[in-house]
Amino acid sequence: MLTREERVREIQKFTLLSDVFMSVALEDIPACEYVLRIFTGKKELTLRRVKTQYSISKIATKSVRLDVLAEDICGALYAIEVQRKAYVDHARRVRFYSAMTDSSLLGKGEDYSGMPDRYIFYVSETDIWNVGRTVCHVSKSLTEGQKPCLRLYEDGSHVTYINAQVDDGSEVAALMRYFKTADPEDDSQGALSRRVKFLKGEEGGVERMCELTDMIEKRGELRGENRGRQEGKRAVAINLAGMGMTVDRIAQAVEENVSVVRQWLSAESLPENR
Repeated sequence: MLTREERVREIQKFTLLSDVFMSVALEDIPACEYVLRIFTGKKELTLRRVKTQYSISKIATKSVRLDVLAEDICGALYAIEVQRKAYVDHARRVRFYSAMTDSSLLGKGEDYSGMPDRYIFYVSETDIWNVGRTVCHVSKSLTEGQKPCLRLYEDGSHVTYINAQVDDGSEVAALMRYFKTADPEDDSQGALSRRVKFLKGEEGGVERMCELTDMIEKRGELRGENRGRQEGKRAVAINLAGMGMTVDRIAQAVEENVSVVRQWLSAESLPENR
């Protein structure tokens, strides 16, 4: 475990391209408003509520966890997602996040016109689409064959890609420069700068970050222990299968679900003795 002094030094290294630190910074409504006003260009945007690390799950599908989900006073939704991995199918990831977010917006029997506008801002460290600009908006249009766009297709869904690699001199680019440093001595970004200074340099904020990093560290240790136990069970299951034991008896012996044991044996190309 890190000492408090070591943990404080680690906190100073956090940037807003860390989804964890950004989520804590933007759970503060004024800070989140500041960022979204720049992202959207809506200088009067006012938020009603903000949720961070917000999970949306369905029984039959993969769940998602949004870094930031905010609602303005008109009911429009704004999601901010930080993605630092380079080898991800970004377009389909955004498609799934959009679908999962939309699936929670409309109650049974409600008219589709009741769905609010929804904006997703996908923030990446690099220019993943190689467009040479800080901001790239996704637009939909009606077309016919090879003819030019006949008309924009408006369905209330909006996707914007923002990267921290290209500095095109825009207001968003200046914000991205700040995201890359999150310097508590840099007061150029209004309410966001005040929030970062609080989290990195003031007693209450530092304590909040220390508690968070301690929780993350313990969660990581627990995941490691769980992985170790699972690997131990898997090794035992494979050995028992090699001795001719049935999959049902193996599952009982290692106290694991039968389907999981079958997956282990299948991966090792071992027969499921019945």
